[in-house]
Amino acid sequence: MSEPLILVADDSREIRNFIGENVLVPAGYAVQTAEDGMSALILAREIKPDLLITDQQMPNLTGIELIQHLRRDLPHLPAILITAEGSESLVVEALRAGAVDYLTKPFEAEYLLAAVGRALTERRRWESLVEARTEAQASAEDLANRLRTLEAMTLVGRTVTSLLDLDKILTTVIEAAVHLTRAEEGSLLLVDDESGELYMRASKNFDEEFARTCRLHIRDSLAEQVVASGKPVIIDERFPQENLTSSDIHSLIYMPLRLRGRVIGVLGVDNRKAGRWLTDQDKDVMMALADYATIAIETAQLFHRSEAERNKLETILTKSENGVIVTDPEDRLLLINRAAKQAFGVSGKLIGKPVVEVFEDEKLKNLLCTKVKLPRLDEIEVDEERFYSAQRTPIEGVGQAIVFHNITHLKELDRIKSEFVTTVSHDLRSPLTAVLGYLELIERAGTVNEQQGEFIRRAQTSVTQITDLVNDLLELGRVEAGLDMAKEETPLTVLARYAIEGLRGSAEAKEITLEVDLQEFTPLVNGDPVRLRQMIGNLLDNAIKYTPERGHVHLTVEAEGSQVVLQIRDTGVGIPQADQPFLFDKFFRARNVPEDLPGTGLGLSIVKSIVDNHGGRIWVDSKLGEGSTFTVVLQAVET
Repeated sequence: MSEPLILVADDSREIRNFIGENVLVPAGYAVQTAEDGMSALILAREIKPDLLITDQQMPNLTGIELIQHLRRDLPHLPAILITAEGSESLVVEALRAGAVDYLTKPFEAEYLLAAVGRALTERRRWESLVEARTEAQASAEDLANRLRTLEAMTLVGRTVTSLLDLDKILTTVIEAAVHLTRAEEGSLLLVDDESGELYMRASKNFDEEFARTCRLHIRDSLAEQVVASGKPVIIDERFPQENLTSSDIHSLIYMPLRLRGRVIGVLGVDNRKAGRWLTDQDKDVMMALADYATIAIETAQLFHRSEAERNKLETILTKSENGVIVTDPEDRLLLINRAAKQAFGVSGKLIGKPVVEVFEDEKLKNLLCTKVKLPRLDEIEVDEERFYSAQRTPIEGVGQAIVFHNITHLKELDRIKSEFVTTVSHDLRSPLTAVLGYLELIERAGTVNEQQGEFIRRAQTSVTQITDLVNDLLELGRVEAGLDMAKEETPLTVLARYAIEGLRGSAEAKEITLEVDLQEFTPLVNGDPVRLRQMIGNLLDNAIKYTPERGHVHLTVEAEGSQVVLQIRDTGVGIPQADQPFLFDKFFRARNVPEDLPGTGLGLSIVKSIVDNHGGRIWVDSKLGEGSTFTVVLQAVET
């Protein structure tokens, strides 16, 4: 059987792509699209689709007008109307025009697929009717009965599939089954997944107490044949009562409820009194009702699971102390939780509004309107008092999600720490200078032996290391505070060349090959040339320091979209995987660094602070024994 062909008419390319490429095609349907009502009318007459899905508001023809036109040309074509209104009057008008179902925007893919399944089921019923009409042309009365049954089935289908209360759904199915087959009793049995028994979930004309307590072992009943084989069981004049477990039953139909290849229950009707047999037409009715019941059960279960997940997510977002904001590609609010409302002083109905109309803080509006292609961590200051880290994550087909974490207390701790380090560092400089001076005077004061000279050199080395540490601490403090930061449009390639030339002697001393690949016409970046050169120099110095003799260090600068990417790759010792998350922390050194290799553990912290102050990102990729690659990404200046 060829896949059903569905025509999607909507003037929004995004909606057409979403319905066609993301929902229908993965579900096994063939899809054709049209961007307005008149195009859809012409295309439908040409391709004769199995189903029409149309938006209400379209150029040339509205969705309802399109359905009315096609009703004359293709009377058996089912149509689903998509509308943003959802008003009762529009629904009535759509049903009168011939629509079999409607969906209100926004809707979830599961509801659309369920509506498609119902519509195609109805179409199959119409097709079977047409075939039956051709075969039974001589029997006008029989055809009229089938038409009446089909009309009733269509009404039942619409009623059943519009409900989400499972008890009401199943009760409606049973009442329809008894009415359409003119049976005396009806029952809907579902399989208990734990015990394997069948229990009566809905019934018609059964004793209420019996229906509530009835549980059947599958092996003890006719239902065994239905559940085990997945095929219907019918008792009529051709298959009399020897097949029945109860002599009170005159005729009976049991129809399996199949969901995703598994029988989940049995729909049945029966007559206890002699005089009327259940027919093949009744079997067809029961088969259709079983399909409707299965679809309705699945829809209700999906709805309840979706509601449970939605309530769970809503509870998480409501109780979370972190602010969460989700925006669409047009910078309209899709979600904002309680913590975010409180943090930024907004209230009321905000969903769907542009962020520029919701928030007053310019820094926040700039943050929310900035487009990101990769996850990114930003920082924002609110009211010059509170600080938030903002983790932005792009979500394809949705927009972006931003999670705000209050880091005001961390900022204050960092300020106190920085002041303490700066004060202590300044206070250490004077005594260290004095110690170095006295160490030099010892050798001038008189002759020292070899051992004394070694002790003096060790002391001088230690004082030098402490002095380097103090200098690095002061340098880090200035970088973190943003002091001496004079930003201008700067060519990163020129700074890279200066850094290379400044360290070429260190590389040649170890016979390390320096390879440079600088892309021509690389965009400028907005930054402090001194700090950016310092950042490149620190990374190059580390690469040379940790690369064995006759190794290779490779530096590249190139443009990628609106960004400039700097990479420094070496063939050094590499960094253990467990150490990589802490590599940019203050005073941290990897566990595989030799003890005799000098260093304060602040070089990469300074690099990270410089990159952060320029709104960039830095990360490392490394394997032990193979080397490391440090990548820095900075925003290019717009030209």
